Amino acid sequence: MKLYRTSRGPVVEKNNAFYLLAEDWLSLVNNDSVIAHINTLIASVPGSGSALLADVLAPITPKQELWACGVTYLRSKVGRQEESKDSGGSDFYAKVYEAERPEVFFKATYHRIAGDQGKVRIRKDSEWDVPEPELTLVVASSGKIIGYTIGNDMSSRSIEGENPLYLPQAKTYDGCAALGPCIYLTNEILPADLTIRLCIIRDNAVVFDEMIAIGQMKRKIDELVSFVYKECSFPAGCLIMTGTGIVPPNSFTLQEGDEIRISIREIGTLTNWVSG
Repeated sequence: MKLYRTSRGPVVEKNNAFYLLAEDWLSLVNNDSVIAHINTLIASVPGSGSALLADVLAPITPKQELWACGVTYLRSKVGRQEESKDSGGSDFYAKVYEAERPEVFFKATYHRIAGDQGKVRIRKDSEWDVPEPELTLVVASSGKIIGYTIGNDMSSRSIEGENPLYLPQAKTYDGCAALGPCIYLTNEILPADLTIRLCIIRDNAVVFDEMIAIGQMKRKIDELVSFVYKECSFPAGCLIMTGTGIVPPNSFTLQEGDEIRISIREIGTLTNWVSG
């Protein structure tokens, strides 16, 4: 079951049929029994076609926050160490990878987040920029994971590598993230072999294409939620990026006009374009 946020209201897709729900978005994503609730809502309603998805928005509202977790995959640890070795910060990433406490940080407010088909940005004061494709958790105010979406954690590797204390500037700015296209609602544990794929297209040619299985994530998703929620309350719920295991080579940087596609089979594809 997939839940879309549209300009007309929440739309659910089930068995290739689409249903416009007469219910507030926040009441749905903060319902710990949202799947059973939606099944009750649509039980006696005929489904419609995909035209209901004419205007899909990012699956987040101004009342919700987007947080992120770092160094959850081995490749991410290595990449962070490489970019910060000249500044003497590489040891920090090795330590946090093995530590009990994960790296978690606030990523973005609503107005800095693009949806599917929207534009993300690279900072004008950055020289080395990459997208970070991430499985993103949709968490109710209670702390229960009610579903999953795709996240693009745009990052300035040059700023972060200069000094780890510059992380907020490397990670948070206008157009620094994208979410979508929907929320995959499930009570099942995602299979370890489920893959995240990142494809970058420039001038109609693929310049980067790589995938990784979520089973390579060192941290458990419930563990990440527990640390984000440990001393923070989220009355409207929260979305949490779980880190990336795909890091383009050091010779690669995004350019204005690049097309970024991030795909997870159960969720779909999040497509964005880079602007300066």
